Amino acid sequence: MSQQTAPRGGAAWALVITSVAGFMAALDNLVVTTALPSLRKDLGGALDDLEWTVSAYTLTFAVLLMFGAALGDRFGRRRLFQVGVTIFTGASAAAAMAPGIGSLIAARAVQGVGAAVMMPLTLTLLTAAVPAAKRGMAYGIWGAVNGLAVASGPLIGGSLTEHISWHWIFWLNVPLGVALLPLARLRLAESYGAGARLDLPGTLLASGGLFGIVYGLVRGPADGWTSPLVLTGLFAGSALLAAFVLHGTRAKNPMLPMRLFRSRAFSGINAASLLMFLGMFGSIFLLSQYMQGVLGYSPTQAGLRMLPWTGMPMLVAPIAGILSDRVGGRPVVATGLFFQAAGLAYLAAVATTDASYAAQLPGLIISGIGMALFFAPASNLVMSSVRASEQGIASGANNALREVGGALGIAIMSSIFSAQGGYESGQAFVDGLRPALVTGAGVVALAGVAALVIPRRRAAERDESSSPARSSSPVLETASR
Repeated sequence: MSQQTAPRGGAAWALVITSVAGFMAALDNLVVTTALPSLRKDLGGALDDLEWTVSAYTLTFAVLLMFGAALGDRFGRRRLFQVGVTIFTGASAAAAMAPGIGSLIAARAVQGVGAAVMMPLTLTLLTAAVPAAKRGMAYGIWGAVNGLAVASGPLIGGSLTEHISWHWIFWLNVPLGVALLPLARLRLAESYGAGARLDLPGTLLASGGLFGIVYGLVRGPADGWTSPLVLTGLFAGSALLAAFVLHGTRAKNPMLPMRLFRSRAFSGINAASLLMFLGMFGSIFLLSQYMQGVLGYSPTQAGLRMLPWTGMPMLVAPIAGILSDRVGGRPVVATGLFFQAAGLAYLAAVATTDASYAAQLPGLIISGIGMALFFAPASNLVMSSVRASEQGIASGANNALREVGGALGIAIMSSIFSAQGGYESGQAFVDGLRPALVTGAGVVALAGVAALVIPRRRAAERDESSSPARSSSPVLETASR
């Protein structure tokens, strides 16, 4: 049974602390994208090395998220949140001082470990601090900040790289992390989950499976798809993930209970999240390089020109959160995903070696609106799709699948890019970019279809009221009082 100490701070403090922590973790997903040309120049490395500067973070982030949520449930969410912030901050400093591409990739992997511990706990700590009637708005603000971080990574990374140096895209996290530690200690209430045992076998199966698949996808274009190491990674990774699914159906206390996927709401929103991030991450990874390498923009200019995409979450996501409280999250999320798919398809259609910014602008605006409509309602749908005692697991699972989608998106869309084009010339880049973006648009459209699987709000509320499993926990009862 969940337990919580007396509250130390109000909902506003919880929202500020968890939003800043979420911003840091989400920002580092794509903050290096506009710095890739500078990293390539200063540290060396081929395309697959550049992929790993992003994927090393998203991969460790993804595979350890559910384990991080379980650690928080067992040893204290506030305590483990502070541990995660400490690891993330220290690894950020190490990345800033990295002397070579290998050490940078290693530091990025450790950053992912810290993010995996702190990120899933942001939603459970926020849920415990905010009354139920106001959670839609709180999730909306939290989602807006996280969405802004993901999408503005290229702008922030580009500006710091151009005007200072690429090292500062990592130094930026250090003062934020140092400030969060005392605030979390003083302003957040401690809470615990159900006290289940940690699932080490499940963690090892998921970690090994995802690493094998992403390794195979990243190395495939360079080593060849019939390379023994590539084939071993793909087949062994698939086998380990299958074993993880089987483990989740049979183990007493699995890291991710497969029974959760019997819920249409839980299955639908998680499938939509995975596919959304797959299409979005791969697209931003390539588009930021296209704007610099083909169109000739500086890192800052490239980031500024993506503002119609990156700025929309801050403007629209809070409204989307309130709207989801009134009409339900399903239509808002599905609409956002179809907007995002349409925006990517448009950008693929207008991509040329001399495309004007005016030609790209409609696609950027449509993509930004779509992203904004997705983030806030998606968080609300995840947390309301399970009973209160399983919200930590649900948050960790959803964030993990998002990060898995991001890592797979960069690997898959880079593979398509490499097969159809390359860096040899502007035209070669465009030849690879177009089919990659079309793939991204198709994947995000599938995410919209997955969102339509989620039951309508009235049906979901009827199911909830008739289900004895959905009893409230003391954490939420305390927050509601």
